[in-house]
Amino acid sequence: MIPLYRAQFNSEFNETKYQAYINYFNELFPNSVDFRIAETPLFLTAAFKTQLLEVGEYVCAQILATNFIAKTEKSLQNTRSTPNEKGLPNCIVMDFAIAHNAQNQIAPALIELQGFPSLFAFEVLQDEALRNSYSIPENMSPYLNGYTKEQYLHHLSRIIKGEQGEHTVLLELLPNQQKTRIDFYCTNHYLEIPIVCVTEIFKKGKELFYERDGVAIKINRIYNRIVADELKNQSVEIKEKAEILYTDLDVSWVTHPNHFFRISKYLLPYLHHHCIPKTQFVDQIQSIPTDLEKYILKPLFSFAGQGVIIDVQSDDFVSINDPANWIMQEKVNYAPCIVTPDGFAKAEIRLFYFWDKQTQKYIATLNLCRLSKGKMIGVNYNQTATWVGGSLAYFEK
Repeated sequence: MIPLYRAQFNSEFNETKYQAYINYFNELFPNSVDFRIAETPLFLTAAFKTQLLEVGEYVCAQILATNFIAKTEKSLQNTRSTPNEKGLPNCIVMDFAIAHNAQNQIAPALIELQGFPSLFAFEVLQDEALRNSYSIPENMSPYLNGYTKEQYLHHLSRIIKGEQGEHTVLLELLPNQQKTRIDFYCTNHYLEIPIVCVTEIFKKGKELFYERDGVAIKINRIYNRIVADELKNQSVEIKEKAEILYTDLDVSWVTHPNHFFRISKYLLPYLHHHCIPKTQFVDQIQSIPTDLEKYILKPLFSFAGQGVIIDVQSDDFVSINDPANWIMQEKVNYAPCIVTPDGFAKAEIRLFYFWDKQTQKYIATLNLCRLSKGKMIGVNYNQTATWVGGSLAYFEK
């Protein structure tokens, strides 16, 4: 935290500025923000940014290791695999808690990662909205590794559309009903990528199409936003339509559905770093710890915090029917380090990593934040509090 900027922001804050911030989104995309936006961004030091990036470099090195595919093959055993998986994902996201470490120092703690897109386009708009409504210091940026808005959007365009600019669609399940739909609209706004529902696609041979104004348009590339868990809960008609995606298609994926399973909580037990809480597969636990208050249980492939058990009891292990699909993770001691008018808030930071063709490495580009005053961080769990919700971190340049 940077105390000077925190104090300055709080002293200058008023509800009029906050409403202007919210209205910035609604003027472009009316009624599209379906989650709480926090009143404030975070202001973080260059030293903390360095810590985050150091952990990120370690994680990326494990993903780029030659044994990565073999090591994560089991992640596909208990789920439905999609054909034509090629290489590694174009994008990765990593979630860090701002936590107290064993020495009671504030440090990042990696709690989750995913080979799946996030709010990549919305965060560009969020930076614009924050700067429009508040006084954000010029020496602070949400972008990483020297990126600017223009460089970031150029790289994001290459990630989603491919190097040749193939015809790409953002594919989602009932996109206009999703909580994250504003990101879809921003993706279309910045990159002119059409938004297509899985119910609209159809197949001719191995080629995939959708229809607009009576014209069949071929899909070359899928920017995949479908969460497998959500698909399981849909009607028979929708699930039958989605069967197309499990066939041999002449398309490329961003990211391939299999990557969601490989690069997720499944990878955490293989990571060993002082900023990564110790994690074990539940089916590999030799004996249940006596100090269960120090651990949490997570289903491997859940999304948005669903199914997580915070206050673990020994009976919870008995009730888990598929222990190979669960992990036990050391509980992170979140630091209540953000001063707000009605108490301290805690936060998580998600870093966006894009594949860089030139260096053949992943590079951190931008971020999002979530602020909380409760046990759970996700915006779904903080609907009635203030100075909580979705946000953005600004780092010293």
